[in-house]
Amino acid sequence: MVRQKIQIKKIDNLTARQVTFSKRRRGLFKKAQELSTLCDADIGLIVFSATGKLFEYSSSSMMQLIEKHKTQSERDNMNGSEQLKSSNLQSEKKTYAMLSRELVEKNRELRQLHGEELQGLGLDELMKLEKLVEGGISRVLKIKSDKFTREISSLKKKEAQLQEENSQLKHQSQARLNEEGQNAIEQGHSADSITNNRSLVSSHQDYDDSDTSLKLGLGFPY
Repeated sequence: MVRQKIQIKKIDNLTARQVTFSKRRRGLFKKAQELSTLCDADIGLIVFSATGKLFEYSSSSMMQLIEKHKTQSERDNMNGSEQLKSSNLQSEKKTYAMLSRELVEKNRELRQLHGEELQGLGLDELMKLEKLVEGGISRVLKIKSDKFTREISSLKKKEAQLQEENSQLKHQSQARLNEEGQNAIEQGHSADSITNNRSLVSSHQDYDDSDTSLKLGLGFPY
């Protein structure tokens, strides 16, 4: 009779599940004991059933096995951390070497753009360098032209603003001169009126004096 292979999935029937757990637990513990005896291995098994009941097997003291597992885990984590640091260090060294080479190359290109270290270059490299220089000069001239244009526009705006302020000052100055001239004219008329009044008073006094003299002269016959 061929033994059918059981499909590995959760057993829905509670009674069948408990029976299967009990049988397989005993088989698992038996295999662990055989492995420990045959291979002189330290084995510790801890099993909790679906109801929370504890089952355990250990080839020696369970606490010693747990402590040994904890120590080994810490050592493995430390070794893994050291390996990670070493790997990161190697990666950083490679990156630094690559950046150093790029820096040397860029400095060499910069010196060549300044016309230095050109003796070892071939014709194609010199033509390429010439195009780079021409392109750089073209960009510099364009930026320079744009800056000149902006400066001229700014100066024109300032000129228009100054002309406007100058025109306003001229209008204000002319209005002030007109006001002062009008005040001077009005003050001149007032002075003439006072002078005329004074002249009339003086004439009247002279007339009175003459008349008195005549009257006094009539009192003495010749």
